[in-house]
Amino acid sequence: MVRRQRRYEYSEEDRAALDRLDRDFRRSLLSWFGRRTRDRADLEDMVQEVFERLIKRGGASELERQNPSAYVFETASSVLTDHLRKKVTHHSDAHEPFDQNRHEGADFSPEHVLMDRQQLARATAVLLELPERTRVIFVLRRLEGMRLNDIATRLGISVSAVEKHMQRAITHIMRRIDFE
Repeated sequence: MVRRQRRYEYSEEDRAALDRLDRDFRRSLLSWFGRRTRDRADLEDMVQEVFERLIKRGGASELERQNPSAYVFETASSVLTDHLRKKVTHHSDAHEPFDQNRHEGADFSPEHVLMDRQQLARATAVLLELPERTRVIFVLRRLEGMRLNDIATRLGISVSAVEKHMQRAITHIMRRIDFE
């Protein structure tokens, strides 16, 4: 794992404190974070963040407290909270990592981008031709991935009505695509 580069410069005293932290708390922090998150790839970064926060807050003098373990784990709790908050606000679960093999043949030329935009505009226009309820049902089912039962409950109609709207939408889209 590659650790992030930091701009903070450590004094000799701070480096010695970091070494003590690493020796005394790394294993227990890794275990503590490991029990509280599924993000195994981020465990080392979170431990490092705890150490850096401790050093930035007060350096080695803060570690001379009566109960440094409680202070370390209080800081760890803050790091975990910030990590989970960032995960939610940045929607990190929705991100897909770049895969060179999968994406290497993608054509991002201006012509290709223009053609894709035109296709999207045509598809949007075809969807806008549908009656509103039929369009909403189609979008909920095909784009949002909702189940027919959930759509029916949400709109207060029967599952059979949802199926009929879906059939109407698919028939309309297929006819319009065939003519263009």
